[in-house]
Amino acid sequence: MLEARDLECVRGQRQLFAPVSFVTQPGDCYEVKGPNGSGKTSLLRMLCGLLPPTRGEVLWRGAPVSERREEYRAAITYVGHRPSVKQELTALENLLVSTALSGWDVSRHAARTALARLGLKGLEDMPGRRLSEGQQRRVALARLVACPTPVWFLDEVQAALDDTATRVITEVIEEHLADGGVAVIATHQPLDFVRHLSCRIELAA
Repeated sequence: MLEARDLECVRGQRQLFAPVSFVTQPGDCYEVKGPNGSGKTSLLRMLCGLLPPTRGEVLWRGAPVSERREEYRAAITYVGHRPSVKQELTALENLLVSTALSGWDVSRHAARTALARLGLKGLEDMPGRRLSEGQQRRVALARLVACPTPVWFLDEVQAALDDTATRVITEVIEEHLADGGVAVIATHQPLDFVRHLSCRIELAA
């Protein structure tokens, strides 16, 4: 499905990581592990097509993503380490806007269902500025339920989540993998909460 071929990232005079290569199959979960500053977010952004690699290329179904840009964009969901919730919009409005920007036409009912799955039932009409950090994080993660894309890129997925929310997102990820989806998850913490771990990519500082 997704292939990274000799990806390399250089910032200034510093190489963040050496060539990274892997090929995913349906149901694969890849963990990108490393300390802060090792290039985890940069690697995810390269895989999403948001950051050009210094060297190497990303392929989707055997072709460079630059040749299948629209198809690839519709096949992936990226949730960064910051929730990016607009403070003046409600939780529901934030989810509808973010899914629309990703090219998905999600109904209000489907958006409410996704928010409820992430433990936000009753908070759908709450402005972002009144949501806690953990609640804002769950608004961002609700896109995983609302947009059933085959490939997920998740940056520090456990950030700001309590135990209950961690259990829920674990279930969501494991259901995605069981359905043949792919997940690439960057973290500097052990990813012990996902049972189906196919490979670990270690980045050094």
